[in-house]
Amino acid sequence: MKGVLAVFMALAVLGLSACGEREQVGEFKRGKYQGKPDTQPWSNAPLAYENAKWTQGDRTSWETQIRARQSWQNERTRAAQ
Repeated sequence: MKGVLAVFMALAVLGLSACGEREQVGEFKRGKYQGKPDTQPWSNAPLAYENAKWTQGDRTSWETQIRARQSWQNERTRAAQ
């Protein structure tokens, strides 16, 4: 009986401890951006597994690649082919 009561008490303590939720918002410091700085999308390297035909740092080739990728996602254009 004491063993069952001890197990029940342990489960109750574990169950109630799961109900407590800590604050998940970071501390705000006025005037300070704490996130990762953004870069231009064309300054990143193309992914190795993509058929990306653009060069890193060249905005024009990146935009051309995006337009080509979007044209393959257009159902009307793909159905006509």
